[in-house]
Amino acid sequence: MERSILSRRNFLGLSMGAAAGVALAGCGSSGPGTASGGGNSAGAASYWYLTGQPGEGIRTNSVNRFNQANPNTKLTATTFQNDAYKTKIKTAIGAGQAPTIIWGWGGGTLRTYAQAGQVEDLTSWFGENAAVKDRLFPSSFGAATIDGKIYAMPAETVQPIVLFYNKRAFEKIKAEPPQSWGDIMDLVPKFNAAKIAPFSLGGQSRWTNMMWLEFLFDRIGGSEVFQAVFDGQKDAWSNPAAIDALTKMQDLVKADGFIKGFSSITADSNADQALLYTGKAAMMLHGTWTYGNMATAGGDFVSSGSLGYMNFPGIDGGKGDVSDTVGNPGQYLSISSKATAEQKETAKNFFKTAVLSDAEVKEWVDSGSVPIVKGTESAFGASKDADFLKFVYNTSANAKVFAQSWDQALSPTAAEKLLDNIAQLFQLKVTPQQWATNMNGVIGQ
Repeated sequence: MERSILSRRNFLGLSMGAAAGVALAGCGSSGPGTASGGGNSAGAASYWYLTGQPGEGIRTNSVNRFNQANPNTKLTATTFQNDAYKTKIKTAIGAGQAPTIIWGWGGGTLRTYAQAGQVEDLTSWFGENAAVKDRLFPSSFGAATIDGKIYAMPAETVQPIVLFYNKRAFEKIKAEPPQSWGDIMDLVPKFNAAKIAPFSLGGQSRWTNMMWLEFLFDRIGGSEVFQAVFDGQKDAWSNPAAIDALTKMQDLVKADGFIKGFSSITADSNADQALLYTGKAAMMLHGTWTYGNMATAGGDFVSSGSLGYMNFPGIDGGKGDVSDTVGNPGQYLSISSKATAEQKETAKNFFKTAVLSDAEVKEWVDSGSVPIVKGTESAFGASKDADFLKFVYNTSANAKVFAQSWDQALSPTAAEKLLDNIAQLFQLKVTPQQWATNMNGVIGQ
């Protein structure tokens, strides 16, 4: 799961623009690095975030711009590698020694912080600063909201899961991309007869399988099915829509819908992407962060226009809205409840004036990413990937619900149980009912 989170932060990383290259030297080693000096005033505050380009450089540039504009209330930035950060921030928050600003993924981890009173409730602040909230994608606030209150500032970029397809493979069998679940099931025997795997899948990574369930649950029962799980409702995984989704998933496995040996293929090696761009598989459900690698490693696959992409289709009779999507609706900045009043004011000023400023938005676009700011699509025109960036923007901006990836929305304990059970479901080792029973046992944990 942790490797997947890293890869999900590297959307189009291979096409990183010059702006991201302004990162401070010295950050990104095995230990923490101090990126910017703070100062000794009462309002001097601290900010911890991740290493790794292009994000590290862009975050650091925002801190530097803020410090230049606010010499009396500077931020001290400290950077950590992904795995080290997760351990360090958890320990620091538990010990009451958290930085003023806490970088994170929202969802389940934020919920634990909020319920323990370790982060500030920002609901009233957003009410007093409506312009800050109104310029962002509304869908980005879902993973920042716990029990109706906002505990984090949404930030950075959006990364939805989409259905990629190989146009050459479809031309070979003279078929069109699926518009429904029925179309998907009809395409399976046609591709198998042509010796093309219907779907590529890096099933050993487990979270790749999870993306299928996220869409099936939504399209069949609507977003409220998983919301009930997130809210801790008893036996929520046994919702009839959930059982239907799990059954349909195994129907696709039994019909040889996935590449043979998918349970031994890892997503981190990008082998699943290679199966798509080499024509060995016709379709792949995956995050938009894979586009950059396919453009770089796939020969003329992307540049020739052979890569197709679309939102996941609907299911006949389903209650879900076909505009809904899942993935990473943003990244999140919280304020430690242990910070002083002056430090909290510095953090809020940083949120208001520096986070996703015009300069930062330009840097994200130049790096090949889509910021969570409304109206940025006009900046995509100069990019060679303009069509794809506009697709990502429209998918995200028009989604009635942008659900956070389940393994990030749930607690670490529940997420690990989830991934284990999903692997067994795809290997046909558990029935849908057994799967639901197993998962009901960790609701609320």
